[in-house]
Amino acid sequence: MTGPGSLPILFGARYSVYTRIPRLALEEKGVPYRLEEVDIFARGGPPAGYLERQPFGRIPAFEHDGMRLYESGAIARYIDEAFPGPALQPADPRGRARVNQVISICDSYAYRTLVWDIFVERVSAPAEGRASDEARIAAALPRARTCLRVLDDLLQDQPWLAGPALSLADLHAQPILALFRLAEDGAQLLAQHAALSRWWGTMAARPSVQATRSPRELAV
Repeated sequence: MTGPGSLPILFGARYSVYTRIPRLALEEKGVPYRLEEVDIFARGGPPAGYLERQPFGRIPAFEHDGMRLYESGAIARYIDEAFPGPALQPADPRGRARVNQVISICDSYAYRTLVWDIFVERVSAPAEGRASDEARIAAALPRARTCLRVLDDLLQDQPWLAGPALSLADLHAQPILALFRLAEDGAQLLAQHAALSRWWGTMAARPSVQATRSPRELAV
């Protein structure tokens, strides 16, 4: 494990799900850091020079002691392994496999469905003065139900998504569900899953979650 060295810098946006994931990891580890706001949706695209940090023009990017990274999963794992503080990955292979499975579920199935197809259409679209795409929402609901059922099943009688301790799996899922539940459809579906609802309440009370709340949550 390396020492904390210079202050790590996270390049991203407070509204971003994938910026929030490493922010949660930094908060849980107790690591001071600097967030440099990068709005990839600004007129003209990312600021000049940002593509040198992230050649695909996405957020976040990260720098620490000359080490540059992009992709939230890689950044979060680096934060866990490079800094002291509570471990955010299980020590055993089965536990780590479960963490990676939940992260893959979130990236491959949940994010697009819960955030773009449901939250954006139900909440962001009306806020921007355009009608919600009801057909898109309706088409997304079956997969949303599957995502919630799978996460609920993984919890079973344990407190966290990958076992008895908080992990990167929980930090990956929380920002996605935080936006999803702002949509009426999302809140209703989440309420139908007892284990996931219990988990959500526990997560919502954590100082790391309170410290990184999205502007979209604060606006509600």
